[in-house]
Amino acid sequence: MLIRIDPSSGVPLFDQLAGSIRASTITGAIALGERLPSARELAQSLDINVHTVLRAYQLLRDEGLIELRPGRGAIVTGRPPGGYEDLNTAVDAVIAEARKLDIAPAALAALIRETYQ
Repeated sequence: MLIRIDPSSGVPLFDQLAGSIRASTITGAIALGERLPSARELAQSLDINVHTVLRAYQLLRDEGLIELRPGRGAIVTGRPPGGYEDLNTAVDAVIAEARKLDIAPAALAALIRETYQ
């Protein structure tokens, strides 16, 4: 599982972390029933505070995407509602177009954030 965060972004780290895990569940990169890394392991690997990881995990738990089991960690138990096949296809097309135009990923993300609001 690849999780990317950008400490220089204006988006809180816990939101970035939750968003990365959420996106991985949408695309199927993280399977139902899969165990996520422990908060301590993930915090160490990303060089962030363990409470940041716990906050992201709690957010995902509240959304119904993961279940937190004491002593057993976080397990993916659901997917966001809705079919995402069309959205995934559209995102792939946007990324391909951005690459053709040599638009940096950060610039594309900023454009999407601005447009989406």
